[in-house]
Amino acid sequence: MNISVPRRVTAAAALAALALGGLTGTASAGSQAAVAAPDIPLANVKQHLADLQSIATANGGNRAHGRTGYKASIDFVKAKLDAAGYTTTLQTFTSSGATGYNLIADWPGGDPNQVLMAGSHLDSVTAGPGINDNGSGSAATLETALAVSRAQLQPTKHLRFGWWGAEELGLVGSKYYVNNLPAAERSKISGYLNFDMIGSPNPGYFVYDDDPTIEQTFKTYFAGLGIPTEIETEGDGRSDHAPFKNVGIPVGGLFSGADYTKTSAQAQKWGGTAGQAFDRCYHSSCDTTANINDTALDRNADAIAYAIWNLSTGTTTPPTGTVFENTADVSIPDNGAAVTSTVNVTGITGNAPSTLKVGVDIVHTYIGDLVVDLIAPDGSVYSLSNRAGGSADNINQTYTVNASSEVANGAWKLRVQDKASVDTGYISGFKLTFP
Repeated sequence: MNISVPRRVTAAAALAALALGGLTGTASAGSQAAVAAPDIPLANVKQHLADLQSIATANGGNRAHGRTGYKASIDFVKAKLDAAGYTTTLQTFTSSGATGYNLIADWPGGDPNQVLMAGSHLDSVTAGPGINDNGSGSAATLETALAVSRAQLQPTKHLRFGWWGAEELGLVGSKYYVNNLPAAERSKISGYLNFDMIGSPNPGYFVYDDDPTIEQTFKTYFAGLGIPTEIETEGDGRSDHAPFKNVGIPVGGLFSGADYTKTSAQAQKWGGTAGQAFDRCYHSSCDTTANINDTALDRNADAIAYAIWNLSTGTTTPPTGTVFENTADVSIPDNGAAVTSTVNVTGITGNAPSTLKVGVDIVHTYIGDLVVDLIAPDGSVYSLSNRAGGSADNINQTYTVNASSEVANGAWKLRVQDKASVDTGYISGFKLTFP
């Protein structure tokens, strides 16, 4: 992971599982993958890490850009993918006076106009072998790609995997890849998934909050395991998803923590040691195969496969109906006054339907504190949630409201009030879907 200044700290991620559609910009109920994702063998991922460790040991103790250990790492991954039936491309660039390499692997088939891509940076810092940062993401991505081959998966979308060079020097490899993609090719990438540090020894379970559909896919997987997640903030903008995001490609990913300190609340829900960094060997010589939490690595590797299977085989048809949406964040004061998010509906004839879909996305660390109402243009109130859900995190749900007595056009409001102290959050999104 490359160092930069992270953005705001947000609340913990959702536990509610939702059915998932394709990458349409929102999480939608409906289609699911027709083929169940496989369990990724932890032993296989750890063997890849052992191989990367051996490469570093044989090449001066690291796998950094411009060093022999990096080129040997690229050759190692490429050989595995070539043998598995991928079409591989070695892309070269120059940084700091040395040749760098990106490895791109395409799985045959799928819609070439809808490309789902997953990637990880393969380089380490010069100080050590980089087994958690980022052998962990690279190895799990590699094993997921090999699982696609073993299953002979025939996804709806075209699958592409990438291993990036010189990330530690400022996302150089991934920037080069994105900047050299013609605009027409960029527009074909329906989503990019990034995996940078997923086996931290004192792990957290963090999910990127960029594209809602990708985000909810990962949240759904962890909800199925009963594992709470939090929004990833430590690495926001510091890894290889940033160049993709900057050109408008939907992005998402997973992270288990770097040099930030695990809080007492995080240790209570995830285990591990409070007051200690998620990875005490971050960017150090001790980032070896001993610097991996097997449970975190196993769970995150399986989550990668779950996302690849679901997002590549699901439908890409957006939900039918006319959608009005407000995605501006609105802070919810702790134990304070009600706040609102407004959607202005225009161009709908007559009254609202008896099956008005109300999409609510609220990030909050204790949803049992919240009273959530829909306010019609004439001021009529429709209760959506009244301090329900207990200690669960976040409301990410679509409610059906009989609003047939209301004129459709006008200012509709989502009203949220926090009725108890301690926990905080914000309205992340509010939408109305008219059939």
